[in-house]
Amino acid sequence: MKNILICDDDKEIVKAIQIYLKDNDYKFFTCFRGNKALEIVNSENIDLIIMDIMMPGEDGIKTVIKIREKYTIPIIFLSAKSEDEDKILGLNIGADDYITKPFNPLELKARVNALLKRSEINNSAQSSDLLKCGGLVLDKTNRIISIDGNDINATPIEFSLLEFFLKNQGKVLTSDEIYKTVWKQENAYNIENTIAVHIKHLRDKIEVDTKNPKYIKVIWGVGYKLEKQ
Repeated sequence: MKNILICDDDKEIVKAIQIYLKDNDYKFFTCFRGNKALEIVNSENIDLIIMDIMMPGEDGIKTVIKIREKYTIPIIFLSAKSEDEDKILGLNIGADDYITKPFNPLELKARVNALLKRSEINNSAQSSDLLKCGGLVLDKTNRIISIDGNDINATPIEFSLLEFFLKNQGKVLTSDEIYKTVWKQENAYNIENTIAVHIKHLRDKIEVDTKNPKYIKVIWGVGYKLEKQ
């Protein structure tokens, strides 16, 4: 179910939008002032916002500027103004789409569905670049490793080693498997010792207690395993 926030000082328009979109699997959050919209965005997991521009107090423009400081939620502006300058302003400050009142219900529905689908695709692409296990996060795109929100310095081998573990959480990996994947070689002298040294260095960076590791554990006589959190 997708959560949609509708913010418009005209309560009849808010009700109408809910009716237009009722056939979809949406949960609606409604408000009539920009400051209330900010409260909802900060407290709820909102997937899309339909925002009126002209409202008393905190108008739609100011509200969206504040939302964009923290969130990338898709936003559709509603406005009685049809001038190009207003549309350009709305899009430039962070809105994803702009619909002029009065609007066609079918057009609104189509634009909502299109933005939600695009957002889902983008989120899926981003999440595929992030590998997570508890407080451990590896960002493949930016090549960053963080533990409990703190970035760590890792060598290229350590990065590849952790990436392999994160892709195989809960699975016991043999030294041969690790070496072939991370070092990209079939055979080498004393690979168990080589791997052990790099895992020790990695543990020093990601574990609170290296003598009682939370993440990477030795499976004696077999290999290593990254515990699922």
